[in-house]
Amino acid sequence: MSAIGKHAIAVLIPCLNEGPTIAQVVRDCREVLPGAQVYVYDNGSTDNSVEVAANAGAKVCHERLRGKGNVVRRMLGEIKADVYILVDGDNTYDLSGAPALVQTLLNGGYDMVTTARMAEPGALSFYDRFGIKLLSWLVSLVFQTRMRDVLSGYRLFSRRFVESFSGVSHGFEIETELNLHALELKMPIKEASVLYRQRPHGSKSKFRTVTDGLRILLTIVSYVKRDRPLRFFSFLSFLLMPLSAVLALSGILPRLSFLSIGSDVLLLAVLIFTFGLVFERSARRRRELKRISQSTTHPSDL
Repeated sequence: MSAIGKHAIAVLIPCLNEGPTIAQVVRDCREVLPGAQVYVYDNGSTDNSVEVAANAGAKVCHERLRGKGNVVRRMLGEIKADVYILVDGDNTYDLSGAPALVQTLLNGGYDMVTTARMAEPGALSFYDRFGIKLLSWLVSLVFQTRMRDVLSGYRLFSRRFVESFSGVSHGFEIETELNLHALELKMPIKEASVLYRQRPHGSKSKFRTVTDGLRILLTIVSYVKRDRPLRFFSFLSFLLMPLSAVLALSGILPRLSFLSIGSDVLLLAVLIFTFGLVFERSARRRRELKRISQSTTHPSDL
């Protein structure tokens, strides 16, 4: 492993059929971080990704369970380092600033440094841009922070972050889960801008805009329901309250019937809000226990 000062660094590259680009990514990592241990985790490639990655100087490992989330969890669970750099193998991210990002992580005491993509013309479709903005806005709203790109595949972690993370994602929702984990535990994070290039000829994206976008959205909703239940159930309750008033005041059916239905809906809204209060207390206790465990069981040496 390479070290800036006394800190060991590991570069982690998930890979699935990235034969046209993976060698360049490995060479770029070795050039900007001389002597760094570069790991390529192959996820069942059917092209020459494994051979070209090994020839470029990477240590090649394998994860048989398909899905980027499975690969990232395997990498973070197996590799031991002080600083972890996670980057896609498609040669779209400009890695020239990697040493500066490492220094930012170390000197700033951050547990995660993530990147916001400044895309070249044509590098991201309209739907990709819209999805990134929508999901980033949603995460920022729920956690009262500001994140510009929650889906970026290029980010750095401290050892404390990695040792505290136990994800459940299988696919591309892993980036969102990494963000939510840091925000839930109030870990110090930093977002930096990075150039995002068009995919080179012959390289194809595995991200399915609609299918994977919906899975990411469901991940956020599930996380909010579990870890911010008061906000989740309050939102549902406030949606039902105007509905109860509309039903009570409507004159389409006999007034008594709608008054009865409206009062039932109002009662349901109050019950849902009460559930939120009860679950929020348990969620806060769970977050406190996780933070205590994080600070005592996984002390940071950075």
